Amino acid sequence: MTTLPEPKPTATAAGQAQLDDQAAKLLAAVEEAMRTPTSYRDDTPLPAYGPTPPVPQPGTPAMSQAATDIGRAAIFCGLATVPPGLVATAILLASQQADPVVIGMICAAPAALAVPILAIAKLIRGAKPEPEVHQHFHGPVTHQTTHTKTNGVWARTNNRR
Repeated sequence: MTTLPEPKPTATAAGQAQLDDQAAKLLAAVEEAMRTPTSYRDDTPLPAYGPTPPVPQPGTPAMSQAATDIGRAAIFCGLATVPPGLVATAILLASQQADPVVIGMICAAPAALAVPILAIAKLIRGAKPEPEVHQHFHGPVTHQTTHTKTNGVWARTNNRR
């Protein structure tokens, strides 16, 4: 078995001391950054008067006018079906002619009338003329108008110029 000679100690590379100093400065900066807190929780009690943080307000949450109108229409349509249904059910039970099929038809009648009325109202409201648009261009401009229409349950887009 041959023995290998011991490796000779290598001389320090030029600039090694400078790299060690830079590494030491970097480590000192990281340690300093780690000592500084990054968050703070203020546990002092809030004042009884003056500026306070926001709290949830009672009532309907803020939403657009269209969403408010649709929500209220749904509530009113739902409430409108309760009295006639209860009256019809009470009359049928009192006369001992309560047939579940008849009760179902009587209770569904107001909703069956409300759906077409709401659909017609939406069509009338949506039949507004398109606003006239005036565009003024200065210089070389390429203007393209694309009409997009999507139909069906499985969306098929038809783009035309």
